[in-house]
Amino acid sequence: MAVVVIKEKCKGCKMCIKACPFDAIQMEGKVAVITEKCTACNQCIEACPFDAIEKTESAKSMCDLSAYKDIWVFAEQRDGELMNVSKELIGEAHKLAGQLDNGTRVYALLIGDDVAGLSETCGAYGADGVYLIEDPKLRHYTTDAYTKVAADAMRLYRPEIVLYGATHIGRDLAPRIAARLDTGLTADCTRLDVKVSTYKDYAEKYTTLDTASLAGMLEAHKFLQTRPAFGGNLMATIICPNTRPQMATVRPGVMQKIDPKPAENLEVIRVTPTLEVRDIRTKVIEVVKTVKEMVSLTDAEIIVSGGRGLANPEGFKLLQAFAEKCGGTIAASRAAVDAGWIDHAFQVGQTGTTVKPRLYFACGISGAIQHLAGMQSSDIIIAINKDGEAPIFESADYSIVGDLYSIVPELIEEWENIQAHFE
Repeated sequence: MAVVVIKEKCKGCKMCIKACPFDAIQMEGKVAVITEKCTACNQCIEACPFDAIEKTESAKSMCDLSAYKDIWVFAEQRDGELMNVSKELIGEAHKLAGQLDNGTRVYALLIGDDVAGLSETCGAYGADGVYLIEDPKLRHYTTDAYTKVAADAMRLYRPEIVLYGATHIGRDLAPRIAARLDTGLTADCTRLDVKVSTYKDYAEKYTTLDTASLAGMLEAHKFLQTRPAFGGNLMATIICPNTRPQMATVRPGVMQKIDPKPAENLEVIRVTPTLEVRDIRTKVIEVVKTVKEMVSLTDAEIIVSGGRGLANPEGFKLLQAFAEKCGGTIAASRAAVDAGWIDHAFQVGQTGTTVKPRLYFACGISGAIQHLAGMQSSDIIIAINKDGEAPIFESADYSIVGDLYSIVPELIEEWENIQAHFE
């Protein structure tokens, strides 16, 4: 859908400009013009006293898919530190490019201020090159600034595929860029793949197109984006066949990082942003970091997770003692979080964090599919539950049937014995 102004009816009253919450309307002469910032929220339509604004079906022409190439990864950085999910996605993009085997290159999109030093890090994890956008106004993430410079770069260089981490920033940025570029986006993917389209694929579907039009689409690649659907009860594979770039967000911890090595022949392309203060509707006055226990589930090698079977919040004290003994961290299922026993930051699952530790202890967790979606890639899963029929046992490598309040203390004792043996 698109919002358009009927020039013949517009009187230049500017009521639509006052009503627009996104600063997406400007005057050209005495006629209002809808800009790319429009989100089709309808506020201007309701505000116009002359019925000069309406929403219509956007008339999209067939995109020349052959004009797009390469895979981009939004290299999210915070305070000059490249996020782990960006390293994972660069590695995944490197794998996808290898499957295409047609000269596709992997580029990191690095945005910020004085972040050029991270280019080598991107190269070490598999990037062939870096599109570097630096400006003092990009020092702190703001939705407007990052959306504008990223969308401008994608219009100019036309990547075929763009990947984002499903972080707070990635989930905020990706859909806004997709709206600006009038393309699709699949959120929270757990698997990515590509398929080279053939002439037959398009000839059968677009029977009205001539041979010349089809020729521009022959080298197009279908980007297969798989994610859980219907509460995790099935996996949906989504494609974006007619528009570009093809975009997806991927949860941290799902993809595998490649082993870093010094970058060779890294291509760094500096992109000069066109960014003015008036383009940014928010201003970062101060960054306040609260002092609290940091939760880093995505990096944890050992996780001790608790669920409804704990019966009360005091059970997490026992799990914390075990986690400290084995050098891990605690986590929780949604049931424990919903009960108010522990903060949401510790939640593992479809609506929490996706983890891939070497060792995952599931204590008092039944094994709902939503929880399994967040931890089933763990190297070793040890389940403790007094219900011998609990679904978690089907996914566990080792199963212990019994009361966790008896078993966990024994595990702590055994862990101490093992440590003493090697000291």
